[in-house]
Amino acid sequence: MEKLKLTLRCERGVKCPPELRRRIKAAARAVLDAEDVAGPCELSVLLTDDEGIHAINRAYRDVDRPTDVLSFPLGDEDPETGRVLLGDMVLNVARAEAQGAEYGHGAEHEISYLTVHSVLHLLGYDHVDEGPMKKEMRAREKAIMAKLEPDTKTEDIG
Repeated sequence: MEKLKLTLRCERGVKCPPELRRRIKAAARAVLDAEDVAGPCELSVLLTDDEGIHAINRAYRDVDRPTDVLSFPLGDEDPETGRVLLGDMVLNVARAEAQGAEYGHGAEHEISYLTVHSVLHLLGYDHVDEGPMKKEMRAREKAIMAKLEPDTKTEDIG
């Protein structure tokens, strides 16, 4: 059985080329490997835009603004397949493109980073304040991104 089953859905006119799916899956697998998650796992990803993620953020988190990525952990096991259902990730492709340009590392790198960030959330990492939990999460993100994209500077993450 495959270590990671990825379900990818695109809405609001967002394009889903095969290379985008491969990038997201590679980044998610890198997190699972780095965190010693044996699998098999399942991850559901929705690609959307500012308007779509804004509506989800407002409905589920009572936050009235768009963001770059949202994570909704599950952690349950599917009794039929035996896969661990990691949860749902909602990725704002427009925001990833803008942030990739702003940070100077491009949309592809930003999408990988946001995937790493989200999957770490699904595995229980958090950054609710500027304390040790945030430092630990940022250190994991940098270490995973350094392995995933060794030729890209990691000090500019986030």
